[in-house]
Amino acid sequence: MAMVQSLVLLAMIEAAPPPPLTAPEIVERMVHADKERLAALAGYTGIRRYRFENRGFNKRAELTTRVACDSSGAKTFEVTAESGSQFVRSHIIRRMIDAEREASQKGEHEQTRIVPDNYDFRLIGTDTLDGRGSYVLEISPKTQNKFLIRGRIWVDANDFAIARIEGQPAKSPSFWIRSVQVVQRYERIGRFWLPVMNESKAQVKIFGATEVVIEYSDYFTSVRETHAHRERPPFQERPRTLLPASTLLPRPDSKPASSGVGPQP
Repeated sequence: MAMVQSLVLLAMIEAAPPPPLTAPEIVERMVHADKERLAALAGYTGIRRYRFENRGFNKRAELTTRVACDSSGAKTFEVTAESGSQFVRSHIIRRMIDAEREASQKGEHEQTRIVPDNYDFRLIGTDTLDGRGSYVLEISPKTQNKFLIRGRIWVDANDFAIARIEGQPAKSPSFWIRSVQVVQRYERIGRFWLPVMNESKAQVKIFGATEVVIEYSDYFTSVRETHAHRERPPFQERPRTLLPASTLLPRPDSKPASSGVGPQP
């Protein structure tokens, strides 16, 4: 009986809504908490697994890479395994990796971060995500940029970190892409919030439905004030820039071009 009462009490605690706050208050705390975490993060390494599928043309591919991010946010990549369509791997997945690597080394993440300089925010309500209370906010980009997202974010009520993003690019990545849906999920690893998975589903003219999934795992984080430590939750990483995979889907009139292995939340 005592165990049942304890479980009921635990469920009530987990289901309790977060304290009432306004959208500006939530955003202010989110930005402040993010700055503190970024200041403490000296870098990380991890593993990413990319999966591409287009059933209409029976095209599939997978690629696994080891990623390293230094204290400045610059990333390098090392491909460790790959299979499936050579065209998809060379001209879609590797281009995604190259684009993220180049953007990170140029320090372009500030233009796409989810902060008041780039977005307007509106509080929709509260929700429970993975047993944790969260605030749900609508985000509206201030510019028409294909790397900005129009949609919703879930902000953890305890850590004020983004735990989930859902939406569409503010601007269509291509004339050939009818629609794109992007979902990115995060989990807490130690004191940091890193992505667990990114899913992009696009409806492409001629090609039809195309899906790209990125899974994140095996993080090793370096903290400035303590020694480096290792955490192993299932699939994670925290990107400074959300780069919809759909922005690099093939266009029907595109021609193959050579691309090298790029040393991609």
